[in-house]
Amino acid sequence: MQDLILALDQGTTSCRALLFDRQGQIQATAQKEFTQHFPKPGWVEHDALEIWETQLNVTREIVGENGTSIKAIGITNQRETVVIWNKHSGEPIHRALVWQDKRTATYCDSLNAEGKAAWVREKTGLVIDAYFSGTKIKWLLDNVEGARASAEAGDLLAGTIDTWLIWKLTKGKLHVTDVSNACRTLLFNINTLDWDNELLNLMDIPRNMLPDVKASSAHYGNTDAEILGTEIPIAGIAGDQQAALFGQMCTEKGMVKNTYGTGCFMLMNIGSEPLVSKNNLLTSIGWQIGNEVTYVLEGSIFIAGAVVQRLRDSLKIFKSSSEVESLAASVEDTGGVVLVPAFAGLGAPYWNQHAKGTLFGLTRGSTDAHIARAALESIAYQTRDVVKAMEADSGLDIRELRVDGGATVNDLLMQFQADVLQTETVRPRIVETTVMGAAFLAGLAVGYWNSLEEIRQLWEEDRRFTPTDNTKKIESGIAEWQKAVGALEYWTN
Repeated sequence: MQDLILALDQGTTSCRALLFDRQGQIQATAQKEFTQHFPKPGWVEHDALEIWETQLNVTREIVGENGTSIKAIGITNQRETVVIWNKHSGEPIHRALVWQDKRTATYCDSLNAEGKAAWVREKTGLVIDAYFSGTKIKWLLDNVEGARASAEAGDLLAGTIDTWLIWKLTKGKLHVTDVSNACRTLLFNINTLDWDNELLNLMDIPRNMLPDVKASSAHYGNTDAEILGTEIPIAGIAGDQQAALFGQMCTEKGMVKNTYGTGCFMLMNIGSEPLVSKNNLLTSIGWQIGNEVTYVLEGSIFIAGAVVQRLRDSLKIFKSSSEVESLAASVEDTGGVVLVPAFAGLGAPYWNQHAKGTLFGLTRGSTDAHIARAALESIAYQTRDVVKAMEADSGLDIRELRVDGGATVNDLLMQFQADVLQTETVRPRIVETTVMGAAFLAGLAVGYWNSLEEIRQLWEEDRRFTPTDNTKKIESGIAEWQKAVGALEYWTN
């Protein structure tokens, strides 16, 4: 039986487990969705115990007879989603608050009004927004009965989902995270690589609740033998977007990837020094291997693939998400329809927490096909907005965009993306780059792969989308998009 690496992918809507071999090929996979909770408009929650049970079940399904051949586990996770639990009972004090949750928007507005934005950005590389974990922890401590007293007594632990899963996999022996997750909390100083006492004081969060912060590739400890039937080293941790950047082998400065999932997340490798954005992008840590830290610029788009789900589930325009490409391709253009899918506010480079999804340009001649095409085009236009901000910050022209995620199977979208950007758009042969990144980080830590160079050889191109020369029509579409965003922002204010 060959040696394998197990990667756990705890996403926003499902839990997955995948086995990789030395050639980066997937040998087995299991997946199961879990419940989404929307208790109030703008509130999004997950049951942390349901996440654990779902992740455990798919993991056990994969481990099965493979347990003794699995050399390490890598974990990648939905970022910013946070859970607080009692360290004695292991019970969460509340449902996890999801990265999409906007309940702390008013508090964030107050911090910005107090002039904290530049100070926080200098420390964390982030904007003050409800997106990030820190304000969610504060809300839980302030709003769950007895939580703050329990936290101050040292009875509560907090963490992002990677931390929660590792604590459960080790039966409470490890309370850890890595730099790529810690840097998304608004509590971590990306310059000192430590939790920041001034930020903790600002949000009144006890430091003893927080996990130890480790490198992204290291042997943290082993799973408890009773959980998976054997002890397996846990050796890689990365937030999903940084894991995808690593899985795409964007290991050189200036390389860029965009992941098309529930949201869209574009990251640029900017090397070993942080760069504070002047164009409303985020500065984060990509990964740490040994003592070497790689920083990234990031543009976060909150709604991408989720706009297709919205058309399917709410508007009932089609029954399956796979139908959107053929429906959109049945018309030459959107017929003047523009959809701005700000269902969870607008992310980079606008950072408008209060924006709402809006449909412009409807006429009596507008059809489901026009709306479907406008939905796909909105993903590409949002990506262009981020690309232009990224080029301005870095001083680099982005010549190639490596793409991954579920929506990249849509050739119509990928070609339109290349056209809108006037940039080569490259899809890899294996689009499971997020879990590959987690597997690569874990495998490096235990010597399964010996070097980055060895891993680079595993990345293969599937298709390259080259921009067409119909620039006049493309520029007209871009202008309509910009007008629509401007109108939405005016309406929001």
